[in-house]
Amino acid sequence: MTGSCLCGAVGFAATAPVTPIELCHCDRCKRAYGSAFAATLYVEAAGFRWTRGEEQIATYEAPLRESPPPYRHVFCRTCGAPLPIVSSETGLAEIPAGSLDADPGTRPLRHIFTRQKAPWLEIGDRLPQHEGHVERSEWIRTMLRGWTRGA
Repeated sequence: MTGSCLCGAVGFAATAPVTPIELCHCDRCKRAYGSAFAATLYVEAAGFRWTRGEEQIATYEAPLRESPPPYRHVFCRTCGAPLPIVSSETGLAEIPAGSLDADPGTRPLRHIFTRQKAPWLEIGDRLPQHEGHVERSEWIRTMLRGWTRGA
């Protein structure tokens, strides 16, 4: 699985397995992605690598609101496009689904932070909707372990 930013200066590759896509409607994701929600998926950080343009990567760490970790947004310095966030704290890479070159073979699983959704957006699918945060770390690890074992 490969992907890049809008201008192509930054590229990356990730190995499967990946999680289903999560649709986050929080205020910070809406602003960071310039959209009604952020569509992201996860992969083990060990299976992720930058293939070009690491010097073009910038990170914005927003002020902490409640408890760590802080909100991070990674983007290309040239075009501003969102890029994967590789976390040493969790050992995971969060990949913007729209940055991928091809179908990742997974689909959306759920909406989170729906209490902050854009007022003009009508969620028309039947995916589960969570008003706030959903603990992801253990969910992600369970899914990735299960797929690695062929479950």
